[in-house]
Amino acid sequence: MFKNLTPRQIAIYSGFASGVAVYILFILFNLLSPNLDWWQLLIAFIVLVGLTYSVNLFFLKKYIFRKIKLIYKTIHRLKLDPSQKQRNIDSDDHIIEDVEKDVAIWARNQQAEIEQLKTLENYRRDFLGNVSHELKTPIFNIQGYIHTLLDGGINDNTINLKYLDRTSKNVERLITIVDDLETISKLESGNLVLDIRKFDIKELVKEVFEAHELSAQRRNIHLLFKDGAAQSFQVKADREYIRQVVDNLVLNSIKYGNPEGFTKVGFYDMDKYILVEVADNGIGIPQEHLKHVFDRFYRVDKSRSRDAGGSGLGLSIVKHIIEAHNQTINVRSAPDVGSTFGFTMEKA
Repeated sequence: MFKNLTPRQIAIYSGFASGVAVYILFILFNLLSPNLDWWQLLIAFIVLVGLTYSVNLFFLKKYIFRKIKLIYKTIHRLKLDPSQKQRNIDSDDHIIEDVEKDVAIWARNQQAEIEQLKTLENYRRDFLGNVSHELKTPIFNIQGYIHTLLDGGINDNTINLKYLDRTSKNVERLITIVDDLETISKLESGNLVLDIRKFDIKELVKEVFEAHELSAQRRNIHLLFKDGAAQSFQVKADREYIRQVVDNLVLNSIKYGNPEGFTKVGFYDMDKYILVEVADNGIGIPQEHLKHVFDRFYRVDKSRSRDAGGSGLGLSIVKHIIEAHNQTINVRSAPDVGSTFGFTMEKA
């Protein structure tokens, strides 16, 4: 009954409590002095109730309710027009309950924002550390080769061309990292413009196979279509970006595949969508690493990954491209069994 009272209700109850107290006093007075009339008692009661009500309401509004309004204005993020502000903030009957609810919501939102900011700060710190680490390796290599050549190695025919070639490869790696960072920046900022058109996904995969045929032959890895993938499917997407996705997945399966192994691509009809899977029987990915494979610069086997080249941003770019198409990508893998990356595409 007395929970979450408004200032007006508090003033009314206080007034009646004071009136009852005076009424009891008058009765006691009447017992001692029987000359008091009943109407005098009634008038005194009404006057005292009104006076107590007015005084309590004034002080509640001036000192307590006013501070509650300040709290409400502080936590309320919307800029209200004067008429709406008058209704929402100066409504005595509901403001306390509204403020109580708003404070609870505000506290939850603040806590959520704090947690999000902490996550973003950790992400930013890790990202900067990863970028500096990835750039540092090729830069130090270039510096070492150039210093060696400047110190006289340029005149040594046994090392000068070899060191220049290694320097060139490290420069190419730097360019790859910068280009991939630029691509991710476009994807995350929403500035990527997709050229959505109809095309044959199987023909695109054939083009990717042809581009990596020599790399696969060097590692004795067979590029194949899965059984049942004879049918071609027309899809709607940005062809060049989907090429980048397939190219990255096929190239990774070649890099981390076992010699005499395979890379297989399959297509699965899902009514309005097509599921494209790129599978291999390579080294696989341990379970604890699966949730991180699409993170920027994340490497399961850091030493082997760097030896294989790349910027460490490929799978992150793949995920961003697929999500820019409002589609999904996932991975299944087990060590020494192989990995399967699958992503969906909209049918044309």
